Amino acid sequence: MFAVRHSEIQNEVPVIQSTVQSSCVEKPRSLASWIRSPSTRMHNMSDAELFWRASFAPRVKNYPFKRTPKIAFMFLTRQSLPLAPLWERFFKGHKGLYSIYIHSLPNTNKTSFSPSSVFYQRQIPSQLAEWGMMSMCDAERRLLANALLDISNEWFVLLSEACIPLYNFTIVYRYISESRYSFMGSFDEYGPEGRGRYSMGMAPEIDITEWRKGSQWFEINRKLAIDVVEDKKFYPKFEQFCLPHCYADEHYFPTMLSIQSPHLLANRSLTWVDWSTGGAHPATFGKADIKEQFFKQKIQGKMCMYNDQTSSVCFLFARKFAPSALEALLEIAPRVLGF
Repeated sequence: MFAVRHSEIQNEVPVIQSTVQSSCVEKPRSLASWIRSPSTRMHNMSDAELFWRASFAPRVKNYPFKRTPKIAFMFLTRQSLPLAPLWERFFKGHKGLYSIYIHSLPNTNKTSFSPSSVFYQRQIPSQLAEWGMMSMCDAERRLLANALLDISNEWFVLLSEACIPLYNFTIVYRYISESRYSFMGSFDEYGPEGRGRYSMGMAPEIDITEWRKGSQWFEINRKLAIDVVEDKKFYPKFEQFCLPHCYADEHYFPTMLSIQSPHLLANRSLTWVDWSTGGAHPATFGKADIKEQFFKQKIQGKMCMYNDQTSSVCFLFARKFAPSALEALLEIAPRVLGF
């Protein structure tokens, strides 16, 4: 691809050499051109092209430039971000320490944010993602791949439009950046909602003793994010055998990462969810629920492990909050959430 009568060769060679020489010296590439963050989230790459590009990883770990590690906040949404004003307040004053990516329904209005918003032009090329289906994992991989294009993104947090931060940005950044583990729940759950969803077709790549379940909402580091987007071993098995009612988004990442890198997982999520009401979906909280006592009773005071030590700070985010909760959240945030 880079290399007809014999009499024409002498005439052709100088032309080829000239072309090669000019292409080599015409536009020298600087280091900045390789490490510069993409100016826009939109592109025309297919998923295959995007995942291939995102899988690039430097073999030399000592960066020859000043690199400030960032957290990539990845919002997997159905349409809009009704709680955006709360997040705007959370991000204010911390430019350079975070990136934002939004995966929404393909027909979502991509001009719904003003140019002054941190969410302005942060939507990525998106496709339909259906609850419980492998297309949901595709959307999450798409978010990770787009975020990996920015070499400064070191940690990757998956959130929904119904999520809120429970602490100010400084606490969240310190908690994630100083953790020795990534926060992905991965449990060997017996019964119909755990091992009961396993298919024998998963073998030999995945044995039933390796089948795991965890929360869809995770935080992982750059190494694990690359593992996810470059996966060709486990994805085909899930695509073929994790069919309704398997709920791929609860099993694919926990199973794959617990097999490949169990020592890097904290085995819990950073996002609090209330499943006490039973059913397929967690409880939703509206305006009437937003009281200081709500946060004290529901979320605070729990105990967990952080860097192998007992900690009372276990969750950095929470869901599921309705749009009607926004006004009350903005009012209570300075006293309860710290921003």
